[in-house]
Amino acid sequence: MTNFTEQDHQYMQRAFELAETAKEKGEVPVGAVLVKSGEVIAEGFNQPILNNDPTAHAEVVALREAGKVLNNYRLVDTTVYVTLEPCAMCAMALVHARVTRVVYATEDSRTGAGGSILNILNHESFNHHCEVESGLLKEQCSEQLKAFFKAKRLK
Repeated sequence: MTNFTEQDHQYMQRAFELAETAKEKGEVPVGAVLVKSGEVIAEGFNQPILNNDPTAHAEVVALREAGKVLNNYRLVDTTVYVTLEPCAMCAMALVHARVTRVVYATEDSRTGAGGSILNILNHESFNHHCEVESGLLKEQCSEQLKAFFKAKRLK
Protein backbone atom coordinates (compact mmCIF):
# COMPACT_ATOMS: atom_id res chain seq x y z
CA MET A 1 0.00 0.00 0.00
CA THR A 2 1.33 3.39 -0.96
CA ASN A 3 1.67 6.13 1.61
CA PHE A 4 0.29 9.19 -0.12
CA THR A 5 1.15 12.66 1.14
CA GLU A 6 -1.29 15.43 1.98
CA GLN A 7 -0.18 17.15 -1.24
CA ASP A 8 -0.97 13.98 -3.22
CA HIS A 9 -4.48 14.07 -1.73
CA GLN A 10 -4.92 17.75 -2.63
CA TYR A 11 -3.84 17.22 -6.24
CA MET A 12 -6.08 14.18 -6.68
CA GLN A 13 -8.99 16.07 -5.12
CA ARG A 14 -8.43 18.77 -7.74
CA ALA A 15 -8.42 16.08 -10.46
CA PHE A 16 -11.74 14.85 -9.05
CA GLU A 17 -13.15 18.38 -9.30
CA LEU A 18 -12.02 18.57 -12.92
CA ALA A 19 -13.75 15.25 -13.56
CA GLU A 20 -16.93 16.82 -12.18
CA THR A 21 -16.54 19.60 -14.75
CA ALA A 22 -16.29 16.98 -17.49
CA LYS A 23 -19.43 15.27 -16.16
CA GLU A 24 -21.35 18.55 -16.12
CA LYS A 25 -20.44 19.03 -19.78
CA GLY A 26 -21.64 15.54 -20.73
CA GLU A 27 -18.17 14.01 -20.94
CA VAL A 28 -16.91 10.89 -19.17
CA PRO A 29 -15.77 12.24 -15.79
CA VAL A 30 -11.99 12.06 -15.84
CA GLY A 31 -9.70 14.81 -14.59
CA ALA A 32 -5.92 15.22 -14.60
CA VAL A 33 -3.49 17.53 -12.83
CA LEU A 34 0.19 17.83 -13.79
CA VAL A 35 2.60 18.99 -11.09
CA LYS A 36 6.27 20.00 -11.16
CA SER A 37 8.25 21.01 -8.06
CA GLY A 38 5.11 21.20 -5.96
CA GLU A 39 3.36 23.57 -8.37
CA VAL A 40 0.37 22.80 -10.60
CA ILE A 41 1.61 23.37 -14.14
CA ALA A 42 -1.44 22.17 -16.08
CA GLU A 43 -4.89 20.67 -15.71
CA GLY A 44 -7.24 18.83 -18.00
CA PHE A 45 -10.56 17.05 -18.14
CA ASN A 46 -12.07 14.80 -20.76
CA GLN A 47 -13.41 16.78 -23.71
CA PRO A 48 -13.42 14.68 -26.89
CA ILE A 49 -17.12 15.35 -27.47
CA LEU A 50 -16.83 19.08 -26.81
CA ASN A 51 -13.84 19.44 -29.12
CA ASN A 52 -14.71 16.76 -31.68
CA ASP A 53 -11.26 15.38 -30.88
CA PRO A 54 -10.82 11.70 -30.01
CA THR A 55 -7.45 12.50 -28.43
CA ALA A 56 -8.80 15.12 -25.98
CA HIS A 57 -8.58 12.88 -22.93
CA ALA A 58 -7.84 14.55 -19.59
CA GLU A 59 -4.18 13.48 -19.58
CA VAL A 60 -3.51 14.64 -23.14
CA VAL A 61 -5.20 17.99 -22.50
CA ALA A 62 -2.96 18.47 -19.44
CA LEU A 63 0.16 17.37 -21.34
CA ARG A 64 -0.52 19.83 -24.15
CA GLU A 65 -0.98 22.68 -21.69
CA ALA A 66 2.12 21.69 -19.70
CA GLY A 67 4.26 21.62 -22.84
CA LYS A 68 3.23 25.19 -23.60
CA VAL A 69 3.75 26.37 -20.00
CA LEU A 70 7.19 24.76 -19.72
CA ASN A 71 8.07 25.51 -23.35
CA ASN A 72 9.23 21.92 -23.74
CA TYR A 73 7.79 18.67 -25.02
CA ARG A 74 9.74 16.78 -22.35
CA LEU A 75 8.04 16.98 -18.97
CA VAL A 76 10.84 15.58 -16.84
CA ASP A 77 10.45 15.56 -13.05
CA THR A 78 6.66 15.86 -13.21
CA THR A 79 3.77 13.96 -11.67
CA VAL A 80 0.35 13.45 -13.23
CA TYR A 81 -2.65 12.81 -11.00
CA VAL A 82 -5.58 11.30 -12.88
CA THR A 83 -8.90 9.95 -11.65
CA LEU A 84 -8.91 6.92 -13.99
CA GLU A 85 -6.08 4.66 -15.08
CA PRO A 86 -4.69 5.94 -18.39
CA CYS A 87 -5.71 4.22 -21.62
CA ALA A 88 -3.05 3.05 -24.11
CA MET A 89 -3.05 6.38 -25.98
CA CYS A 90 -2.63 8.44 -22.82
CA ALA A 91 -0.10 6.05 -21.29
CA MET A 92 2.10 6.25 -24.39
CA ALA A 93 1.80 10.04 -24.41
CA LEU A 94 2.94 10.08 -20.76
CA VAL A 95 5.92 7.88 -21.65
CA HIS A 96 6.87 10.05 -24.65
CA ALA A 97 6.59 13.18 -22.48
CA ARG A 98 8.95 11.58 -19.93
CA VAL A 99 6.54 12.10 -17.03
CA THR A 100 8.25 10.75 -13.93
CA ARG A 101 5.29 9.65 -11.81
CA VAL A 102 1.69 8.72 -12.60
CA VAL A 103 -0.82 8.52 -9.74
CA TYR A 104 -4.27 7.28 -10.68
CA ALA A 105 -7.32 6.77 -8.52
CA THR A 106 -9.15 3.79 -9.97
CA GLU A 107 -8.28 1.12 -12.48
CA ASP A 108 -9.94 0.79 -15.86
CA SER A 109 -10.87 -2.88 -16.20
CA ARG A 110 -11.51 -2.53 -19.93
CA THR A 111 -8.74 -0.36 -21.36
CA GLY A 112 -6.32 0.37 -18.53
CA ALA A 113 -2.71 0.66 -19.66
CA GLY A 114 -1.10 1.48 -16.32
CA GLY A 115 -0.80 -2.12 -15.23
CA SER A 116 -4.30 -3.58 -15.01
CA ILE A 117 -4.87 -4.73 -18.62
CA LEU A 118 -1.72 -3.44 -20.32
CA ASN A 119 1.46 -2.11 -18.79
CA ILE A 120 2.58 0.61 -21.17
CA LEU A 121 3.80 2.93 -18.41
CA ASN A 122 6.46 0.38 -17.48
CA HIS A 123 6.88 -1.71 -20.61
CA GLU A 124 10.29 -3.39 -20.67
CA SER A 125 10.92 -2.41 -24.32
CA PHE A 126 10.63 1.33 -23.74
CA ASN A 127 13.53 3.55 -22.78
CA HIS A 128 11.41 5.51 -20.25
CA HIS A 129 9.35 4.09 -17.42
CA CYS A 130 6.93 5.97 -15.20
CA GLU A 131 6.67 5.38 -11.49
CA VAL A 132 3.05 4.25 -11.05
CA GLU A 133 0.93 4.48 -7.91
CA SER A 134 -2.78 3.81 -7.68
CA GLY A 135 -5.68 3.80 -5.27
CA LEU A 136 -5.64 7.43 -4.10
CA LEU A 137 -9.32 8.49 -3.68
CA LYS A 138 -10.23 5.23 -5.42
CA GLU A 139 -13.72 4.87 -3.94
CA GLN A 140 -14.68 8.49 -4.60
CA CYS A 141 -13.50 8.45 -8.21
CA SER A 142 -14.87 4.98 -8.92
CA GLU A 143 -18.28 5.99 -7.61
CA GLN A 144 -18.22 9.14 -9.74
CA LEU A 145 -17.67 7.05 -12.89
CA LYS A 146 -20.23 4.39 -11.93
CA ALA A 147 -22.89 7.04 -11.22
CA PHE A 148 -22.18 8.75 -14.56
CA PHE A 149 -22.61 5.56 -16.59
CA LYS A 150 -25.64 4.46 -14.58
CA ALA A 151 -27.33 7.81 -15.29
CA LYS A 152 -26.43 7.48 -18.99
CA ARG A 153 -28.01 4.01 -19.17
CA LEU A 154 -31.22 5.33 -17.57
CA LYS A 155 -31.67 8.00 -20.27
